[in-house]
Formats: sequence, structure tokens, C-alpha cells
Amino acid sequence: MTAEFTGWHVLAEFGGVDTELCNDLQRLDDALRQSLIGAGVTICDVVRKQFTPQGVTVLALLSESHASIHTYPESGDIFVDVFTCGSIVAGAEKTVDLLRDALSPKEVRMTTVRRGRAGQRVEESLGAGLTRIWDLSEVLVDTRTDFQHLLIARTAQGISLFSDGDRQSTEFSQITYHEAMMVPAFVLAEKLDNVLIIGSGEGVASQMSVAAGATRVDHVDIDRVAVQLCAEHLPYGYTTSELAAAVEGSGPIRVHYADGWDFLAGAAAEGVRYDVIVIDLPDERVEDAQHNRLYEAEFLQRCRALLAPGGVLSAQAGCATMWRNETLERSWRRFHEHFGTVVHYGSDEHEWSFLFGLVDRIDDPVPGMTDRLTTLPYRPTTIDARALVRGAIEPYALRNRD
Repeated sequence: MTAEFTGWHVLAEFGGVDTELCNDLQRLDDALRQSLIGAGVTICDVVRKQFTPQGVTVLALLSESHASIHTYPESGDIFVDVFTCGSIVAGAEKTVDLLRDALSPKEVRMTTVRRGRAGQRVEESLGAGLTRIWDLSEVLVDTRTDFQHLLIARTAQGISLFSDGDRQSTEFSQITYHEAMMVPAFVLAEKLDNVLIIGSGEGVASQMSVAAGATRVDHVDIDRVAVQLCAEHLPYGYTTSELAAAVEGSGPIRVHYADGWDFLAGAAAEGVRYDVIVIDLPDERVEDAQHNRLYEAEFLQRCRALLAPGGVLSAQAGCATMWRNETLERSWRRFHEHFGTVVHYGSDEHEWSFLFGLVDRIDDPVPGMTDRLTTLPYRPTTIDARALVRGAIEPYALRNRD
């Protein structure tokens, strides 16, 4: 497949067509031919079949690809399939429009799919019956690691990262996402020396922690290949040389290719304590999934045990949108079961909610957060004091849980 190849594939369903017409081989043949000619498409050959006791299929071989119709006279339905490529950009849709005029259906359903490299896309499931479509102008990486299907591609949001069909970060929005996850933790923590980040393979969270004053950042990710590919292809986060230095441990950031669960056990045995611990993994699933264990109660308890006095646990906790907030409600409940203080942050300009837990109880932590923001070495570009105040207001569904 060449980079320039583009095609258009139209799938249409005509309902309520005259039953006699649905069984008339010659009229259907003529209608398809005339529609293709009217759309400027070149017909190479036509194959047709009259079925017994009823039904017709007409298949046209085109210079630009193919077109077909298949009928069900008993219900008055006709199914249409037209694929054109090359210079006839609108040929497929125009063919279907002309065929609709010729057959006079009472109902029409039509879907157009762009084919070729320029037509690649990701269909991201948002909830039951809801899908977000990402058009990909160029695929940079499409591979299956030992742990996930990883895709890095150019989109209208810049170079973007996808894991198992879910958007993880984009060039245009990643700073908003990462600041929403990190800055509230920075201004909640009593001090900021040691930071542990579990996941967040791009490396932005680690770099942000150093900019905020951390002298040691342990970055733990189980997927070596994914982290390396992010460094090679994403214009944010680690460069390949920065990642190599972090793997060697020659600077404040130390990358560990390990399971987060196992790393916590090793850190506990060594007596290491962290001022901020961050859990930034692919979204918790409503259904069972292996990585869900890194969101659940036992893992939170392990993280809590590794916090230094005044330390903060930060976690990407799901989406507040009412039709997809089940995992956020789960996280909200768990955090309140294990932490004396829980702060919510929802970004002004992003769809995700983040939760921050402190062991000790603080009646109103937000004023201290806004005060600390003015002295933070890292200067956020998407968060100010007003954003902290607004973002700390929990969604109504959380505030009013029984």
C-alpha cells in the first residue's frame, strides 16, 4: 500500500423498494450501470445472477474497484456496496445517490469509509453504544508488545498515542493531562524529594517532577518496548538519549522495567518512602482486566504504606461524564476508604478526573494548595489558583453518593 493511496467505500441499505423491482434482473442491471456511468466510473465487466425463487445479485468490476447490489424481494430490501479509488474521489457516493434516485427506496441508510493509509482510523469505545473516531493521517507505529497493542499516529490532535484502542495522550492535549495529574500532587505534598511514577510511559510525568524540585524519580513501567517507542516517536516526554540516561540511572530519573506490584514489594522491603506516588495506567476497565488490580484496594494500601509523612498518592481515576463514570465512582469510594483526605481535580480542558489521597485528615486543603502554587519551581501552563479551586469541586454524582 502506498502512502498516496486513497479509496472510498460506501455501504448502503435501501428499504421499502418495490418488490417487483427487487426481482427484476434487467432493470437492476441497467440501474447499476447507469449510476456508475453517471458517476464517471469505468465499468470493465458485469456479472449478474437471478436466484430461485427470488432475489438478484449484480456485481460490476470497475477500473476503480467494484460495485454490487443484492436484493431481498420478500422484504423490499436492497444492499449496495461500492468501492472506488484513484482519481474518482466522489465516485462511490455519487453512484449510490444516482442508484437511490433510480430505485426510489422509502428508507436509506448509508455509511462511507475512507480506505488506504489516509483512511486509517481508531474507533475508541467510550461506553455502551458510543464510539469516538480518530482519523489517522499517518501511522508511525503499529505493533503488539507483550502487554498491549500500541499505536502511534498523526491525528488532527498532533502525534497521538493509543493503547488497545484507547487514546492515552496527544501532542496537543498531553500537557493539560499531565499537569492535571501532577500539579495538584506537587502542591499537596509536604515536601517533594522522592517521587514514584507507575506507568506514564511517555516520560512527561517524570520530567515534570524533576522540574518541580524532585531529586529522585523512580519511573516504573512493565512495557519496555512501549517506553522505547514513545521515546523514539513522540515529540513530548523522553528523547531516546534521555531514556538511555534514565535506564542507566545517571540522573535524577531512574527507569525500572518492572511490574508495579513487584516494585512496591521491593521498595517496602528496602524501606524507601516517597513524597508523591503516581498511578498512571491504561484506564481501569468496567469489565475484568489484569491491570485493574493496580487500581484496586490492595494496591492502594501498598502505595499508602510507602508514602512519606505528608505524602500524596495521585491516580488517574476515570471520566466524570455521567454515562461513563462507573470507574470514577469506584476510585472515589476506594480513596475515601483508605485516605484521611481526598482531593478531586477535574481539568478545565480535559475529560479526565484525578484523585489525590493523603493519610492525615486536612479539613480544607485547597487554600494551602493555591498558596503553594505561587512558590512551586515548576510553572504550570494550564493550571492557576482559580483552576485548582474549580477543579477541586467534585462532580455532583460523587458529592451526593449515599
